[in-house]
Amino acid sequence: MATSETQSSAWLKWGALGAGAVGAGAVAVVTATSGLAAYFARRVVTPDKHRPDDLAILAVIADGPRLQVVLEATPDTIIEGNYGLFFSGSQGHAIIGPIISYVPREGSITREVITVHSGDLRTATAGWWSGNLYSHPEQMGLESEDVTLNLPDGPAPAWLVPAPNPGHTWAIMVHGRGATRIEGLRAVPTAHRLGMNALLISYRNDGDAPKASDGRYGLGVTEWADVEVAIDFAISRGAKDVVLFGNSMGGAISLQTADVARNRKHVLAMVLDGPVINWIDVLAHQAQLNKIPNYIGRYAQLMLTHPLGRRITGLAAPVNFKSLDWVSRAVELRTPSLILHSIDDDFVPYGPTAELAKRNPEMVTFEPFSKARHTKEWNVEPSRWENAVETWLRPRLGRYALPRE
Repeated sequence: MATSETQSSAWLKWGALGAGAVGAGAVAVVTATSGLAAYFARRVVTPDKHRPDDLAILAVIADGPRLQVVLEATPDTIIEGNYGLFFSGSQGHAIIGPIISYVPREGSITREVITVHSGDLRTATAGWWSGNLYSHPEQMGLESEDVTLNLPDGPAPAWLVPAPNPGHTWAIMVHGRGATRIEGLRAVPTAHRLGMNALLISYRNDGDAPKASDGRYGLGVTEWADVEVAIDFAISRGAKDVVLFGNSMGGAISLQTADVARNRKHVLAMVLDGPVINWIDVLAHQAQLNKIPNYIGRYAQLMLTHPLGRRITGLAAPVNFKSLDWVSRAVELRTPSLILHSIDDDFVPYGPTAELAKRNPEMVTFEPFSKARHTKEWNVEPSRWENAVETWLRPRLGRYALPRE
């Protein structure tokens, strides 16, 4: 093991590599490059402390007993479907429905308000847009049990939402980066129709579960251990196996769980929505979106993967991107997986999903959507999403109708 002095020397050599190569006159450029790369790398693995109200609420109009809301037109708010609108520092919550009018020249869109669950929307001036319509199972008329999962970093809350006629397979909902367990609520009715109890979990650093020692996302490399605990819980309560429902980074976590978890034999199948199949591809795409030069993006990736990069990123251990690249590891995926992914996803490009399905058609079924952007496939076409999941998953359930060997 290297001493702290050796590590410090190596770090300085790495950070000054470009300056030594091109001369002292480039020190300022290298410093700026390193700073931007460091900022980008930290942003990738650092959880947001709170969700800002970054969407302008321009007006609320009474339409008889119903309300209409005039919102700032954004790439998300102009998409058809039903969505959640959280406002007043996330204390207020409404479900927003169909588009009534859209005026591009004014940058505004008017939509129907389906219901207001909490807060006074009429006094709100800003909020944030979400694919999550509900914030608790009771808003869906569902009974639930508050349970605790004893994760490696401490006790974490979860919802157990029992199915009316449960079978031996449970659904475990794994939310994405920057989200919480409410993200899994929209899939619960589908799970129930298939006879699956639904367990909606929290995991390290998501704001509900305890923080990890470094307070950083592991991008799936560390979080799978929390899903492992959830599987143990399901088995202890009578499940024979589980289906992992993973959204975005929750897809990367689910893939890791099925690959390395001690109890991975209980993972019967996975349903993944806009999953991260290859983090390198996602980071390159995000760098391009943010107009960050390719070489700076690659430098940021080096910071995340190099053992010495933790001094900048705050990670307890480097991220092994090779283990997260399921395009290269396609033949290693042996868990049947349905992937629902919009071809216009601007956060997690669908290309790696399509390539994974091409390389491993035996295990991977790709259901492409359009106009849904990131993880809003259900919002845009809920019936199609539910039918696709039920049609694909139903034949894989019920394998314990006869006594097990």
